[in-house]
Amino acid sequence: MSWMEEKRFHWLPLAARAINDLLNDHTFLLITDREREWFARYILSKINNFKNNRPFLPILSLGTIFPFVDKIKTNEEMESLEDMLSLSFPNGYTFFYIGKSNNTRAQLAKRKDNSFIWFLDEETPNTFYLPEDELLDIKLIQLIRLFDKSIDAILFAEVEFDNL
Repeated sequence: MSWMEEKRFHWLPLAARAINDLLNDHTFLLITDREREWFARYILSKINNFKNNRPFLPILSLGTIFPFVDKIKTNEEMESLEDMLSLSFPNGYTFFYIGKSNNTRAQLAKRKDNSFIWFLDEETPNTFYLPEDELLDIKLIQLIRLFDKSIDAILFAEVEFDNL
């Protein structure tokens, strides 16, 4: 993961905020662009695997909860979805978006300040930028493993969260 060395200072505050939200009872709503739907399935199969020997984490696929996400076109429709999600998750929710920035799915994540966003085509504040290259899939898998190990480290008191 030598490629991550130069990105670690940008990654750490974003990942720490996301893990803090997760530990404070936020439900993570996983969204990807269409090209990375395989990766959403991968994440869901790895994060809450019985082999992890830890409590299951509230990470769900938005597409499973609301399969019409791609049909949203207006701000009013986005607000209606957000209202439904606020009612469904009274402790709060965080969008976890991975993909390109030019689609409805990305727009939903951009609307919420605490979203955990990995953009592949746009470098914007409070998002993790990972440019597409021939190793992108490997880097995505490495990142989710790093995120998963970070959650373990905090849950099992291997690191103190205040130090992050």
